[in-house]
Amino acid sequence: MDLEEYRRRARSWLEANARRGRDEDDPGTDGVAAAKAFMADLYDAGYSGISWPAEWGGQGLSQAEERAFAEEAKDFTLPTYVFSIGLGMCGPTLVDLGTPGQKARHLRPLLRGEEIWCQLFSEPGAGSDVAALQTRATETEDGWVVSGQKVWTSVAQHADWGLLLTRTDVDVPKHKGLSMFVVDMHAPGVTVRPLRDMTGRAHFNEIFFDDVHIPAENLVGRVNDGWNCAVTTLLHERLSISSGVGMGGQKDNPVAFEALRHTVDTGDPLVRDQLVELYIRSRALALFNQRLAQETKAGIFPGARGSAAKLLLAELSMFQADLATSLAGPEAVAYEDDGRLAGSISLAPALSLGGGTNEIMRNIIGDRVLNLPPEPRVDKTVPFKDLKTGNRQ
Repeated sequence: MDLEEYRRRARSWLEANARRGRDEDDPGTDGVAAAKAFMADLYDAGYSGISWPAEWGGQGLSQAEERAFAEEAKDFTLPTYVFSIGLGMCGPTLVDLGTPGQKARHLRPLLRGEEIWCQLFSEPGAGSDVAALQTRATETEDGWVVSGQKVWTSVAQHADWGLLLTRTDVDVPKHKGLSMFVVDMHAPGVTVRPLRDMTGRAHFNEIFFDDVHIPAENLVGRVNDGWNCAVTTLLHERLSISSGVGMGGQKDNPVAFEALRHTVDTGDPLVRDQLVELYIRSRALALFNQRLAQETKAGIFPGARGSAAKLLLAELSMFQADLATSLAGPEAVAYEDDGRLAGSISLAPALSLGGGTNEIMRNIIGDRVLNLPPEPRVDKTVPFKDLKTGNRQ
């Protein structure tokens, strides 16, 4: 099938099965069943996992088809927010690093929306410095027992499974004593508590693990090689966030600016200049993401350039919010669309924090892309148990 015919069929399916408009958000518990039903229909129609390997449940097509569907879908509401972490981060990590058993068990249900995933990295004392995490996994005869706390975890209140990063060795430097596991979010000892942000919604959660048993076959990669696994996940996270996957939708047509079209005088040359600047930034990011996706498909590892894409999106998000506030004036905090404009503006700073802060992204870009001298790190060679943060073990 040529690409134009693929587009035509995709557009026809979307017209028949999706709703026009871009206002989808976390659906809440009541909307999860409907989201799962939609995801099953999406998969059965051939539009979920478009470029994922066919042997693990994907469609086995190219990035060209993936982009074509995304372009056709940008004017529709696809209730896929709760699957964004699995599709953008956890699933791709299992494709890269999972065992054949893990891929066979988890990837097709993930793509079909039968199971929801979350990513369990950040902790109260380990945000930007993820390698400082305290959650411990202790080996037993038939697997591992995990205790600790995670925080800022998106969609965990809906999740069936998670990718969990833990500490398995305190006698080595902090980056060398980590391991990654697939964890059942319904297992005994797992407690999820939603956290509300200033938009009034619970976009993320804190999770407690109290002697949670994890089977040995749920180890991802090798014992104590979790940092390398985490780097793979973080790469996918930054690429997915920058392309819109990890935040639940495309970012080139946000709700805020759909609303602004009804209140702003686009005949004003200064306003037009600002909107042109917004378009240029959005288009540049889209083209950069397209290039990274093409390289990834061709087997070229994007590396730290994924951090550049994520930084560009965070800065674009703040530019959008500042522009929306400037153009809408008082309407930005008291808008008649049920507060969606104010909510979009309030949520904008989250992108400069989630997936790594802007400061961390700049450090990574300077160190690994521009080859600038790295910042001094006196803790990289010290056993974790000898660090101040490690003495609480």
